[in-house]
Order: sequence, then C-alpha cells, then structure tokens
Amino acid sequence: AITPMGGFPHYGEVNEDWVMIKGSVMGARKRVITLRKSLLPQVSRRACEKVELKFIDTASKLGHGRFQTSEEKAKFYGGGAAKKARKEEAEKAEA
Repeated sequence: AITPMGGFPHYGEVNEDWVMIKGSVMGARKRVITLRKSLLPQVSRRACEKVELKFIDTASKLGHGRFQTSEEKAKFYGGGAAKKARKEEAEKAEA
C-alpha cells in the first residue's frame, strides 16, 4: 500500500490505482491531471533511464514518522499485540 500511516496530510488514504510522478505538479493537492503520450520521441539520457524503485516510505507525514507500519510501532511501544505475544511465549516456556 502506498498510503502512509495516518494518510496523506489534507488528502487521506489512497484506495485506488496510482501513478508515481518524478518531480512535481503545480496546483492543488487533489488537482486532476491528464497524462498523454509525448508527441516527440524521448531520446535524452535522462528520459530513457530505467527507473528502479527500491523503497516507498510509508512513515507518517505528520510529526517525525519513525515507523513504517502500525505493527512495527506496536512492537516498539509494546502495544497490545506485542504484550500478548510475549505472554504466550512466557506460557510456552513454562510448559
């Protein structure tokens, strides 16, 4: 999923298909843009480079954004799921 924890500021969650654009688009956040095929062939080195996506940051965009997933956050802070897992491990060790 592309949506960061807590959603995008002033936008919310992305539930449909999406396209990642290199650079920026002027205008409002929810601006409708039209993508079309180029009229001229793209021959520059920059236009022909192969994009290799390595990482998509899904940390919160509000605040410091330390965690990529809610499970990672619960594990760090010892949320209910992490406490339950530790308790089950302790019971298995005793048995």
